[in-house]
Amino acid sequence: MKFFSFTKEIAMDLGTANTIIICDGKIVVDEPTVVALDRRDDRMIAVGEKAKMMYEKTNADIRTIRPLRDGVIADFNACEQMIRGLIKMVHTGSRLFTPSLRMVIGVPSGSTEVELRAVRDSAEHAGGREVYLIYEPMAAAIGIGIDVEAPQGNMIVDIGGGSTEIAVISLGGIVTNNSQRVGGDELTANIQEYMSRQHNVKVSERMAERIKIHVGAALTDLGDDAPEDYVVHGPNRITALPMEVPVCYQEIAHCLEKTIAKIETAILTALEQTPPELYADIVHNGIWLSGGGALLRGLDKRLTDKINIPFHIAEDPLHCVAKGTGIALKNVNNFSFLM
Repeated sequence: MKFFSFTKEIAMDLGTANTIIICDGKIVVDEPTVVALDRRDDRMIAVGEKAKMMYEKTNADIRTIRPLRDGVIADFNACEQMIRGLIKMVHTGSRLFTPSLRMVIGVPSGSTEVELRAVRDSAEHAGGREVYLIYEPMAAAIGIGIDVEAPQGNMIVDIGGGSTEIAVISLGGIVTNNSQRVGGDELTANIQEYMSRQHNVKVSERMAERIKIHVGAALTDLGDDAPEDYVVHGPNRITALPMEVPVCYQEIAHCLEKTIAKIETAILTALEQTPPELYADIVHNGIWLSGGGALLRGLDKRLTDKINIPFHIAEDPLHCVAKGTGIALKNVNNFSFLM
C-alpha cells in the first residue's frame, strides 16, 4: 500500500534553440536551450534566458554552452545540468519531498540508438523515474490536431533550430521519414557568412538571429507583406571601425537560397518514398509546416509553387511539438508509438 505518491508529470520539447516544458496541460517553461557554467568547477550559474543574455559576452571564468547541436545532445554534462535547472523552474508544490518525475520528451526522428540513449540518460540523471520518448514529427502532428491513428496519410515538415524532420504518418506510425541536420542554426550561419562577405561587417550569432527574425524570407518578392529594411550595427572586418548597414529581405532571401533548397530536396525525397495511396491523401490534405522555420516569410508559398501540393502553416508552429508531447503524456498507456 502506498501512503505517499509524489509523481510529477512533465512533457518536454528539448529543442536545439528553445526548450519548452508543459505541466498540468500548460506551458510553464519556454526558455532558450543555453546553460552558463563556471569554468573552475563546472557549477551551473544560469540557465535559459539568463544564460542566453550572457551568450557571447562572458569573461574567462564563465562559459556559455548550447548543449544541443543539430537536434541532438553534443555536451552530455551541460545538457543534464540544463534539464535540472529548467525542471526547477516548474512549481513542484511541497518542498519536503522531491517528486519522482514521469517525463515524455520529443526527439528527432533520425536519432540513432546512441543519441536516444543520451537523451534518456540525461533525463534520468535529472530526476526522471519514468522517461518516454516520442519522435518530433509525430508530436507535431498531434499538436496540430491531426488524428495520427486514422488510416490516412498526413505529412509533417518540422523545421527546428538544428534539424528538419519530415514524416508521413498513418495508423499511429511513421511510414516514411527524412531527418536532415538542417535548420534555423544553418540559416543563421548563412546570414553571418553573407554579412561578412558582402558587407565586410562582423556580426554575432545573436545579431544574425535578429536579422533572420526581422527580414528573413524565402522569396525575393513578398508584395505587400515585405518587411522594412533592418539596420545592422557592427565592426568592419578589416579596420574594426563601426559600421551601419541597412539590410533588405531580398538579399537575405538570396543568401538563404542553398539551405532552403536542401529542405525542398528532402521533402521531395520523402514524397518519392511514400506509397501511392498515402500520397493521394497528402495531395488532398496538404502538407503541414511547424517549428520556428515555418515562420520564414513566404516559405509556404515557395514550397506550394515548387511541389504543387498546398502547404499549411500550423496555428502555433513554435509550440506544436510541445503541445503534442503534452497530449502524449496524458495518453502514455494508449499510444503505442511512445518509446
